[in-house]
Amino acid sequence: MRRLPAVSYLTTIYLFFYIPIIVLIVYSFNKAQYSLVWHGFSMRWYQELFSDMDLWVAVGHSFVLGIFAATIAMCIGGLAAVCLYRYSFFGQKVLYGLVFILILSPDIVMGISLLILFSLLKISLGFWSLLLAHITFCIPFVVVTVYSRIVSFDQYIFEAAKDLGAKDTVIFTRIILPLLWPALLAGWLLSFTLSLDDVIISYFVAGPDFEILPLKIYSMVRLGVKPEINALCSITFLLTLVVIVLSQLIGRKKP
Repeated sequence: MRRLPAVSYLTTIYLFFYIPIIVLIVYSFNKAQYSLVWHGFSMRWYQELFSDMDLWVAVGHSFVLGIFAATIAMCIGGLAAVCLYRYSFFGQKVLYGLVFILILSPDIVMGISLLILFSLLKISLGFWSLLLAHITFCIPFVVVTVYSRIVSFDQYIFEAAKDLGAKDTVIFTRIILPLLWPALLAGWLLSFTLSLDDVIISYFVAGPDFEILPLKIYSMVRLGVKPEINALCSITFLLTLVVIVLSQLIGRKKP
């Protein structure tokens, strides 16, 4: 009885999160179009989804963009976090504080700022502008994720390595990287997710020749939420669930 309030509270929170997703998945099998009334079970929308080549082109663009942006952001953000932790220099705390400012700044501000920057630099809007924009807003999240991991290290490990004659490159490749790989992987997954579902910043820096999935869905829902979109979101949620399960299995400690 003492645990009943806590269990009820957690149940309410989880229901609030997951009931909309369950409704979305259920209505992806609805026979009706542009209707929230159940008209019967149908696989029509999944068939139309897999036959919509324009939509799958946008999916491919989003995955390519997300993989490149997440990988580059992981490399740059990981090195930045290591530098902020390992070396002392003038303005170090200011630079670390600016990372949080980028995280907290509204997306519309960053989107307009990047659009102005690309216009001044004469960079045409398309794949490269999207890639640079996604790398920009992903790097701060990688820095924070990796830095929170590296501050938990025992500093005596690095001092012992130096006493044994190890150079900075050896310390980085033999000690830091093996200890940081879970944080780097987490930063990569977070960056990939942020890149995959970004709408506001992408809306300002995207060109007509390179369409990505979030903007494609945004243009489709202006006429109403079709069950085809529900089917696409259901498949995306299923893939996300599979990735989470695989990451948990890979990260599980062996006995």
